[in-house]
Amino acid sequence: MFKQFDRSRLKLKPIAERVHDLDLSVMLSPDAAADFDHPSLDILADRIRKAKQNKATVLWMLGAHVLRSGTTPILVKLLEEGYITHIALNGAGAIHDFEFAMLGATTESVAKYISEGQFGLWNETGQLNEVAKEAASDGIGFGEAVGRWIDRHDFPYKKFSLLWNTFKLQVPVTVHVGIGCDFIHEHPNCDGAALGQASYTDFLIYTQSLANLEGGVFCNFGSGVIGPEVYLKALSMVRNVAHQDGHKIVHFTTAVFDLLPLEGKDVNETPPKSDPRYYFRPWKTILSRTVADGGEGYYICGEHSKTIPALARRLA
Repeated sequence: MFKQFDRSRLKLKPIAERVHDLDLSVMLSPDAAADFDHPSLDILADRIRKAKQNKATVLWMLGAHVLRSGTTPILVKLLEEGYITHIALNGAGAIHDFEFAMLGATTESVAKYISEGQFGLWNETGQLNEVAKEAASDGIGFGEAVGRWIDRHDFPYKKFSLLWNTFKLQVPVTVHVGIGCDFIHEHPNCDGAALGQASYTDFLIYTQSLANLEGGVFCNFGSGVIGPEVYLKALSMVRNVAHQDGHKIVHFTTAVFDLLPLEGKDVNETPPKSDPRYYFRPWKTILSRTVADGGEGYYICGEHSKTIPALARRLA
């Protein structure tokens, strides 16, 4: 057996001592003006409206910086209006959301605190490890458990929390954790088994949502690895069962919102391995391979603080 790091030697500090890089001033209005245009937005808005009419899944996968850009009020409005039926996050997204609800602020300087050996080692955010234990004990997903915790503890800025709002609306929000990727995994109270169980429960909830993707829409906002990889495995699972039942899940729309310039590229064709962008997973996985049997994929390049309001206004 190999020697393991002794977490009991870590020194955690109160989060009040941390310098926060973001506060609630970044939050956008639910009806924020959109200084952005793209021809695919009208098509995508139409597909989302049709999916809503047909009660098909509209699932949005978000990278953590989507929430850091202040889009939560817009996302909540779209959830309330039924334009999104499921939201998926990575572990960092849950952390930023939790801190916004608890403190009205989030985000630390990695450069400053990694130099001091203090990055991520803040007492209060470690509550999320207790949330994971509760989720595992109660047999619920990590996302639902975080929203429930925020509600039970009446966090002062909960209205700016996506997880709390989805808990209130009873819309699934799932959190897809990579062990070792999030700073709460540094903490002495982190239980890897509980965290894994809570996040795996969320994976199964996510997969069940994809079972209704025929005629639906899948959007990936800024998640370069977790988003496309979780989607790929879940889609394979639901197609396996659909095939056994004599059904297909092939006619749906996908969209990737990101910052990589892909102008002039046919995103529905997988790039050659000689092109470095072959390794940009959202392209080959979401826009090409998984829609090759009857779906369509669209790529929108732009900042999330502009693209999300632009899409929301078209839906409104």
